[in-house]
Amino acid sequence: MENRELLTLNSGDLAMPYEWSVGLYGSRFFQEIREKRRFLGIRCPKCQKVLVPPRRICGPCFQKLDELVELSDQGTIKAFSVVNYPFIDPATGKQRPIPYTYGYINLDGSDNIFSHLINEIDESKIKVGMKVKAVFKDPADMEGNIQDIRYFEIVSK
Repeated sequence: MENRELLTLNSGDLAMPYEWSVGLYGSRFFQEIREKRRFLGIRCPKCQKVLVPPRRICGPCFQKLDELVELSDQGTIKAFSVVNYPFIDPATGKQRPIPYTYGYINLDGSDNIFSHLINEIDESKIKVGMKVKAVFKDPADMEGNIQDIRYFEIVSK
């Protein structure tokens, strides 16, 4: 006799609230953005790389990290993509308006890239190598998360 299982299929909306911890350095990173509108990185004692956002261990050399350093709110576009497909923003649960530009930015003083929105959607007006500056939410609207950075705007070519 053949093994068979009865499958039940349900559909509908279901709330799935969850929370997660960003850790000691992640919390400090968002606290600095919310309270002082500035970025923090962390320097590796072995390779001297400054990583943003801060983390506990250096990926390239596996050293414990503890030297926080203040970084600029400006950086250089290393790569970008103009997104033209619908996307549900996990932070809001709503569809993000399209198109939008997602960029990989090397913040001045850091050695890795930081991913965030860029406020230019015309591909002819944005290029790798352009300088950008973070634009933060109004202080009264800060929540202590990545959304406190509204976007990066182009400041020079």
